[in-house]
Amino acid sequence: MRATGRGPSVYRRAGGRLAALGLALTVLTAACAGGGTGAGASSDTSPGAASARAAAAAERLAENSIVPLEGAPPTPVLPVTVDSSDGRRVTVEDASRILPLNGGVAEIVFTLGLGDRVVGRDITATFEEARKLPQVTKAHDVSAESVLSLRPTVVLADTDTGPKEAVRQIRDAGVPVVVLDPATKLSDVTTRTTRIAAALGVQEAGQALNKRMTDELAAARAGVPEGSRPKVAFLYLRGSAAVYLIGGKGSGADSLLAAAGAVDAGTQAGLDRPFTPITTEALAQAQPDVILMMTKGLESVGGLEGLLQIPGIAQTPAGLNRRVVDMEDGVLLGFGPRTPLVIDILVDRVHQDGQDG
Repeated sequence: MRATGRGPSVYRRAGGRLAALGLALTVLTAACAGGGTGAGASSDTSPGAASARAAAAAERLAENSIVPLEGAPPTPVLPVTVDSSDGRRVTVEDASRILPLNGGVAEIVFTLGLGDRVVGRDITATFEEARKLPQVTKAHDVSAESVLSLRPTVVLADTDTGPKEAVRQIRDAGVPVVVLDPATKLSDVTTRTTRIAAALGVQEAGQALNKRMTDELAAARAGVPEGSRPKVAFLYLRGSAAVYLIGGKGSGADSLLAAAGAVDAGTQAGLDRPFTPITTEALAQAQPDVILMMTKGLESVGGLEGLLQIPGIAQTPAGLNRRVVDMEDGVLLGFGPRTPLVIDILVDRVHQDGQDG
């Protein structure tokens, strides 16, 4: 995760940076003592505190690690019967071998304190605790044979998990499969946590995690500078595949930007679909002050200099001022326990002109 820009609008003044880093160490120490994600302990709403929270959040994300709930891991109370998003009712009798087929779902399971019960992962579970687990997907396709070889007692999927034939094979083998709705906005984080905790028989742990995340999000939002409403365009780029899209209503980034006190430039420009091909006209209408991207997307077009070669980018206020914020792919739209860290960073990065001005 990094921010690219010119002058103090993105790179904080040296004195401010040192002060922020000093405060960040204090925030990290307090948060670790309290079992939080690392940025939720401070209630100071000053610009310096927002920078410190962002520094602490960046430190936590750089570790690429999960912070479980405090205390002993919860003991599942089973059996439970829950609704599955594919219209079924699914009974879970054993949560000793859990297999999440989504990175965000895996983060929630680990944060609930059930990581030692997880037996495998999909390609999007990239946090450190999951790396050692066997991968059961090739690209984004699930291998039923790989899943069944791990002898899971419950599989957690979402409606995007596929191919559907693989999900059917897993169910036909007698494994309970609980399907969840995809998380596409901030409010989905607590909803999904509640459903996962219910399916695994640890409802109280789910409530505790939701409270922790709600408190952290409130603290992050408190750092939004009064009167600052920058326009931010979320660009989804994959240069090697010639994919150049700008986010609009429903992209997921629009929800994050709203929480960070920013305006989604694509939505304001009238883009009513989650993603629309980038055109010079669309960029001219959006006129973003800041561009938000996934790190691999920025790398795929040759970094900042390559991004500025895309027609229309250099002519936007964001392009002219070289104001680009990028964050790791699996975290930015992960909508999981680390999402409050994303908001901490966005609050600091997208409002920096207003803070330094």
